[in-house]
Amino acid sequence: MRSLGLFALALTLVVVVLGAYTRLTDAGLGCPDWPGCYGFHGVPKSEQARQLAAERFPDSPLEPVKARNEMVHRYAAGLLGVTILLMALGSLRPAHRTWRLAAWLLLALVLGQATLGMLTVTLNLLPFVVMGHLLGGFTILALLFLLACRGRPSAGPPVRGLWGWYLAGLAVLVVQIALGGWTAANYAAMACLELPVCQGDWLGQWQWSAFHPHGVPAESYQYGVLSQPERITIHAAHRLWAMVTVLALLALAWRLWASGLRGWSLALLLGTGLQLALGVMNVVWHLPLAVAVAHNAGAAALLLILTGTGERLWRDREVTKWQEAHCCPETGS
Repeated sequence: MRSLGLFALALTLVVVVLGAYTRLTDAGLGCPDWPGCYGFHGVPKSEQARQLAAERFPDSPLEPVKARNEMVHRYAAGLLGVTILLMALGSLRPAHRTWRLAAWLLLALVLGQATLGMLTVTLNLLPFVVMGHLLGGFTILALLFLLACRGRPSAGPPVRGLWGWYLAGLAVLVVQIALGGWTAANYAAMACLELPVCQGDWLGQWQWSAFHPHGVPAESYQYGVLSQPERITIHAAHRLWAMVTVLALLALAWRLWASGLRGWSLALLLGTGLQLALGVMNVVWHLPLAVAVAHNAGAAALLLILTGTGERLWRDREVTKWQEAHCCPETGS
């Protein structure tokens, strides 16, 4: 079960990166139907198959590269679903009962992800659904990493007094990831091409309507439907909250270092610095594909670092509670 869980973790990371690559290459509608592609199990290759695809979807001309990117992502996600199903079934054995709750929760999340994947296509990249799909993938990744961390021995005495700092840092990071997903889903990554400002008077162009969950009604949301001021608003919000995120994570890293968790502290420092650098590079170099995909992977890495940190702090909390319940300060026992 542990090996299966580690394989699922690695596969989820691949799926998350492939999802980012699919979105950034505008291949989210590379196949206009679901779960197949133009009515086929894979990308239509023969001339006859392509003619049939054109007849079935005359308003969605086949672009083989985009269709391939979309189907590779779907195949990888399908393999992940099968892997987690095997984990759920395996957890029914008495020897693996400690995995049962987590495995079936993961299976429920995967089924939810499959539904969001279908809605992403059938609702033509509705931004709220696209962002939800991203957050669902990150949630599965974090839970699998939490399972991988479970059972590791703690080095050193229990660390106390950091749980509030940790929850604050985690909440700030989750909001930033959601803002990044909203930026990508609304094609607002290129709305601001300057640093540190954003297209001059960005504050005067601020539009709260940019964060409406349903957005502007449209037949398709590919390439975005919001106005330029709304896209500037989204991009500026992502940048501003990035500064809050950096400060929160640096403060948490400092507290971790002072408390003796220097490995997690260094990982958090490096991850935060790298992610900030990738964000700046995206703006300066106008969103190169490799850097943009790495920026998505960097967000996933930061979430994993905080997940591992949280697992250690939670174990320390449990140890502290046990000590307080069973030890007697008056007698020194």
